[in-house]
Amino acid sequence: MSCWNEYIAYLKDNPEGYWFKRKLYGYGWTPATWQGWTVMGVYLVSVFTLTLGIAPQLSETKLLEVVLLPVLVATLLLVAITWKTGESPKW
Repeated sequence: MSCWNEYIAYLKDNPEGYWFKRKLYGYGWTPATWQGWTVMGVYLVSVFTLTLGIAPQLSETKLLEVVLLPVLVATLLLVAITWKTGESPKW
């Protein structure tokens, strides 16, 4: 069985209905249901949209306020959602 097939079988074995399953190798989560993929898509679109709005003339302080702080908040929100709706992480 290839590594890809093993991974797909692992994601499909989800009787608890986790949105995110822990990664087979390493630490973290991967989307396992449409809800998880939706959350991940919203996060990626949000970060992409925030980074598109960077104007070259922004000062460092404004860059922190307008881009980096919202990206940090979005990332913390993503981690909180994956923690709440996913399997417990382990190495």
